[in-house]
Amino acid sequence: MNTMKMKSMFYSLLLSAAALVFLANCAGGKKDEQADHNEHVAHDSTEHAAGSTAPEAASEPQFQADANFQNQLASVFTSYVALKDAFVASDASKVKGEAKETEEALAKVDMKLLSGAAHNDWMNYLSPIQHALKEIQSATDIEAQRKSFSDLSDNLYKSVKAFGLGGRDAFYDYCPMAFNNEGAYWLSDQREIKNPYFGDKMLTCGSVKEKLK
Repeated sequence: MNTMKMKSMFYSLLLSAAALVFLANCAGGKKDEQADHNEHVAHDSTEHAAGSTAPEAASEPQFQADANFQNQLASVFTSYVALKDAFVASDASKVKGEAKETEEALAKVDMKLLSGAAHNDWMNYLSPIQHALKEIQSATDIEAQRKSFSDLSDNLYKSVKAFGLGGRDAFYDYCPMAFNNEGAYWLSDQREIKNPYFGDKMLTCGSVKEKLK
């Protein structure tokens, strides 16, 4: 009887020890999983946080455009920045008004000041810019407006990069999370990130990709 009791106690101790080892391993595994999760979250946060990777020096325009043309394009850019700020504020009504102002500034740009390849490039950018501005004004909700704003930004960027703004700085910004992580660009007159695709929901999400002048 004593022998049986001793065997029973031995097996009980053995099972208890095994259980303790299992629990310790399980706890360790959970800690490792949590650590991996925290590292992943931190990595994602770093990727989407506001930042600046653009060089301090601005890239030179592709064409030596007429100074008057550059000034006219700079006026379009000024109106565009006001439009961008309306998107930052998520104000659909103001967006329409600023799009109209940008359209009017665009109409004052004299294409006859350009010639040759420069003139051809401007004509390639002009039509998509005009179309995007009309789409912004006719859209019924701000998300549709933002989609057209992305098209506008892409073509205005090409214009600024090609012809310049007469020495005025512009920053080409990027948000990787816009439009369900498709990503989208915009232009700004300052290095600080203010995201027009999310507004105050994710105001500083994005980074500066290029500096123009």
